[in-house]
Amino acid sequence: MAEAILVINAGSSSIKFALYGTASGDQRTTIAHGQIEGIGTAPHLLVRGPDQAIQAERYWPVGETHTHEDLLDPLLTLIETDLAGVALSAVGHRVVHGGEKHFGPALITAALIEELAALTPLAPLHQPHNLAAIRAIAALRPGLRQVACFDTAFHHGIAPVVSRLALPRRFAEEGVRRYGFHGLSYEFIARRLAACAGDLARGRVIAAHLGSGASLCAMAGGRSIDTTMGFTALDGLVMGTRTGSLDPGVVLYLMQHHGLDAAAIEDLLYHRSGLLGVSGVSSDMRALLASRAPPAKEAVELFIFRCAREMGALAASLGGLDGVVFTAGIGEHAPEIRAAIAARLAWLGAKLDPAANDRPDTAPRRISAEGSGLALWVIPTDEEAMIAEHTKALTAGS
Repeated sequence: MAEAILVINAGSSSIKFALYGTASGDQRTTIAHGQIEGIGTAPHLLVRGPDQAIQAERYWPVGETHTHEDLLDPLLTLIETDLAGVALSAVGHRVVHGGEKHFGPALITAALIEELAALTPLAPLHQPHNLAAIRAIAALRPGLRQVACFDTAFHHGIAPVVSRLALPRRFAEEGVRRYGFHGLSYEFIARRLAACAGDLARGRVIAAHLGSGASLCAMAGGRSIDTTMGFTALDGLVMGTRTGSLDPGVVLYLMQHHGLDAAAIEDLLYHRSGLLGVSGVSSDMRALLASRAPPAKEAVELFIFRCAREMGALAASLGGLDGVVFTAGIGEHAPEIRAAIAARLAWLGAKLDPAANDRPDTAPRRISAEGSGLALWVIPTDEEAMIAEHTKALTAGS
């Protein structure tokens, strides 16, 4: 029976997953992928094959309370019996925060779970759900090896002057610093860029992970030098429902003049701001680009402006810039956004090839014109494949 690795990305309302066959070398075969959505309301399991055809589907009754064990048990059973007749060799998890201590993939133990749980105050909206899935798998399949892959790990080597916050030192001693996120995506992009454009990969590159959650990473020789997200995933660019960088005085104003407490501010900054808050229309860039409402246009313009402005700052961190790589939902599928950002980077020598930019290609491709001072690329990201790669490497032969 063939062995397979299950990759899980557990959130508050959904559990995304992908099943990979283990193959020789770095090649992977995706057996299936899907998600359990509607957690907390009416859970719905949908499994698709590599051809996107639906392989399995299940609904749970509305109004019932379901734990991660309740939801993951049928998925594991489906994989092991009905789906592909594979034997699970390991499970890899996306864990948002590894703190200062964990900066590489790690085999999950009871001790590690407790260490990661202690980091929950640093990622309160993500860490508990990541750990809930890990605990559920441990309870359902005690002998199955699990691996934690951390979204902060890729940025671990950034210099102290980049990670430091201008607060009293006692806060730094308890872990209040800039960490950076989307690291699994950036690690994948660094590897793919090295395969596609080795000379550029060895230079100074900004990778732009532009999706509902959005950030930039300044890379030199494939290593993270600086990034826009900081202590939390709220920092940096305007996002679907998140503010991005915000004057702390605004938070004080909201507390003092609007009576918002910590919970209300958290909800506002994470769930009601960003593109949604500015437009009043949607958090989805596709809807905003299709809308004629002036606030929708303003939200798009703000997103573009902030992306280009932060790219200028990261170019300073790098001491120059050789190229930009666009990735994730918006970065891969919104040529209008790429074109507008490139236009704002003309001062750095960026010159777009409109035909290459508009081509609906899913393969990595260069979209800058001949003679452009910056190499512009689109490279689809695959965080799940990166997790599968780490999981295989860490569990091979064990």
